[in-house]
Amino acid sequence: MPLIGYTPFFIGLGLSLIAQLIVSLSFRRYNKIASGAGYSGFSTARRLLDQNGLSSVTIQQVAGNLTDHFSPREGIMRLSESTYSSHSIAAVSVAAHETGHAIQHRDGYKANKIRSALLLPANIGSMAGPYLAGTGLLLEGSLGLTLVQVGIAFFASAVLFYLITLPVEFDASRRAIILLEETGILAGDELKGARRVLRAAALTYVASALASVLYFFRLTAVAGSRRRR
Repeated sequence: MPLIGYTPFFIGLGLSLIAQLIVSLSFRRYNKIASGAGYSGFSTARRLLDQNGLSSVTIQQVAGNLTDHFSPREGIMRLSESTYSSHSIAAVSVAAHETGHAIQHRDGYKANKIRSALLLPANIGSMAGPYLAGTGLLLEGSLGLTLVQVGIAFFASAVLFYLITLPVEFDASRRAIILLEETGILAGDELKGARRVLRAAALTYVASALASVLYFFRLTAVAGSRRRR
């Protein structure tokens, strides 16, 4: 961690740990409850994709837990081992959520397009930004200030990515609940469980966004104090 202050880092870490704990508890609970209609994660995704004109999207099983994602570039939905074959409410909810992302891509959902465009800059900015700023603090004069400012600019792309991810994820979850209810894949208390699972998962994105914003403000505060010297 560059010499820019550890408080935002520890706040962000704390938020992330709390979010992960909530996700873990929620998924553990609803992974033990089978869906009444008997759908697995795979069969849920396949039915919802086919019913929404997305039969061309293939579904693959991948290693890991909660490694589920939809790749619009490849037209592939990847479901983790804990989702693919499981008939639990949690698995069905996750599969429906990923289908929501596929439908976003089909519909040209604007926030999703912005997020995709920011992915590469955000990956670079999240790694390079803090270290450029940290290096700038170690240097005197205009070169040091310039590096700090460049670092902030780089990191800003990561902050924007985390922020735009929120409406994308919330919208995918909203679509998922509607799909599950309309198709009858889940009903009644099962839908309540699905909402809890997806809300818990959304907390991880909220925590990441808050942590990035805190660190960004810390960077700008340091740059401001450096400029006044």
